[in-house]
Amino acid sequence: MLIDSHAHLNEERFDEDREYLINNLTKNGVELVLVPGYDLESSKTSAAMAKKYSTIYAAVGTHPHDAKDMNEDTLDIYKVLAFEDKVIAIGEIGLDYHYDNSPRDVQKKWFREQIRLAKSLDMPYIVHDREAHEDIINIMKDELYSGARGILHCYSGSVEMAREFIKMGFMISLGGPVTFKNAKTAKRVALEIPLENLLIETDAPYMAPEPNRGKRNEPSYVRYVAEEIAKIRNIEYDEVVKRTNANFKKLFALV
Repeated sequence: MLIDSHAHLNEERFDEDREYLINNLTKNGVELVLVPGYDLESSKTSAAMAKKYSTIYAAVGTHPHDAKDMNEDTLDIYKVLAFEDKVIAIGEIGLDYHYDNSPRDVQKKWFREQIRLAKSLDMPYIVHDREAHEDIINIMKDELYSGARGILHCYSGSVEMAREFIKMGFMISLGGPVTFKNAKTAKRVALEIPLENLLIETDAPYMAPEPNRGKRNEPSYVRYVAEEIAKIRNIEYDEVVKRTNANFKKLFALV
């Protein structure tokens, strides 16, 4: 049974079959799914889903794309949502310099503020980093505190940078791109980062792994990520599943 550490089942592309998909997670080999928020409404949806379904956990936060719409009232609502049953992290937060849907100074402001929220609540936080590696690591180091922990999700940086995040208390999560033939950096991360520091994810509905690249991604496809990591490391598939499951449960104190 697999754990998908990051899937946006709160996204509109699942509106037509969300309930069917969630009700069949166990049948399809998935034990748990963490559903992060990306803005206020999706965070409320995630929290409600976690309450409704035994297989769903939630995170609440604002993605850098939507940072332009965030304010202090949003933070106050996240503080309340964080105490809902099975809300276990702040996220997805971070920086995205690929699309720049929000001004970079605004992205950085709300990334810092949401890290501080996670600190105040003693919760892990989930980081989105796209083409913003230097600013991400500098802000995380500036805001580092005792007990800081969380996930660099759908990790796209170098092995060397991954080691820096691990020193800060963070897990490295690999998704569909590690299965792509030309994903040399991701494959190197999968090989060289200790297994006790790795998680697996889909980032559904985005970034579907081979052999489903280009299709809508979904949690059951996380097995392809586990299979690829096992192949890269030359270890048993079951070992990857066992260890990444244990890592997830340890990080979120579910054991």
